[in-house]
Amino acid sequence: MMSTHVLPLYTPGTTEATWTALLFSGRASGLFAVVAGIGLALLTGGSTPHRDRTLSADRRGIAVRAVVIALIGLVLGGVETNIAIILFHYGVLFLVALPFTGLRAGPLAAWAAGWLVLAPVAAYLLRPVVAAGVDPDSLGGNPLFDSFLVPQTLAADIFLTGYYPVLQWLGFLLVGMTLGRLDLSRLGVQLGLLGAGVAAAVGAKLLSAQLLGPGGGLAALLGTPDGSRYPLEAMLDVGLAGVEQSGSWWWLAVSAPHSGATLDLVHVAGSAAAVVAACLLLTRRFPSALLPLSAPGAMTLTLYSLHICVMSWADQLAPLPDPTQLYWLQVIAAVAIGILFHRIRSRGPLELLASGAANAARDGSAAARR
Repeated sequence: MMSTHVLPLYTPGTTEATWTALLFSGRASGLFAVVAGIGLALLTGGSTPHRDRTLSADRRGIAVRAVVIALIGLVLGGVETNIAIILFHYGVLFLVALPFTGLRAGPLAAWAAGWLVLAPVAAYLLRPVVAAGVDPDSLGGNPLFDSFLVPQTLAADIFLTGYYPVLQWLGFLLVGMTLGRLDLSRLGVQLGLLGAGVAAAVGAKLLSAQLLGPGGGLAALLGTPDGSRYPLEAMLDVGLAGVEQSGSWWWLAVSAPHSGATLDLVHVAGSAAAVVAACLLLTRRFPSALLPLSAPGAMTLTLYSLHICVMSWADQLAPLPDPTQLYWLQVIAAVAIGILFHRIRSRGPLELLASGAANAARDGSAAARR
């Protein structure tokens, strides 16, 4: 995710996608959401979901955690940056996912599959309706506290028209929750997850290429208003954020990053599942092999917020710093900070805030019912 914020996504002076875009664009933030879904499943019982009062207490804790994360996102929204900050959307996603937290793996898998297929269709149908009834229908930037003064626009942006539309992105959380309900310590589950993830990711891309190429989809999209206005063929490799996907049902056949189409969601979810499985397989034999990733990964809320502030500061420098140097400095700093907190057995400050508030709400809820 940091690389997509720091390094160029197009080769300078061209419309050719860089390796950063080809490898990480869309997949990084999607992996973030899938892992969040795994976390929700683990918080609510793992392979055996909690029931009754325990589940109610879990949900209360998750709701408070969601509010804290959303508030941090609103604070960061006031920072001058070109980065689309995901935290407010994360908070909303956690709240929307609460009704699913009591489900087992089978029902969750069914919900996830249905959501990945049908949510993009619903979004395609709803966007023109929202555009006609809400003016403007998008915030045009990150959510702020002031955004609540225009609630219709805020709701439209968060759920449908913004950079991380909750309507489609809930599918990533449902996929993650499904994974979190499995016995992820079993070798067979890990191998199956790796195979299924790779198959889904590759299959979605191949199907999209077939539909857009020999199927005639790309030619139809080039005839739509935004398809003719933008360098669409180049953007299919980098991302369709900001492109109005209207005028043709063929938009649902693309697998471009941040398009929110079914094949994009399936590809990203499959990629995320494969990454999770590969990490689990690697750490079976070498438990500390991924410490440079797992240590900062245990305090992503703090490091993500710090990264936003660093990028805001760097973007105001003249001349602008070299992106490669800026990227590696942040990577090294994140790994060092993560390992330091791991060694002293402490969580990041924002993680302590979020988990402390969530635990207080959960424990208070349980105590009140005794």
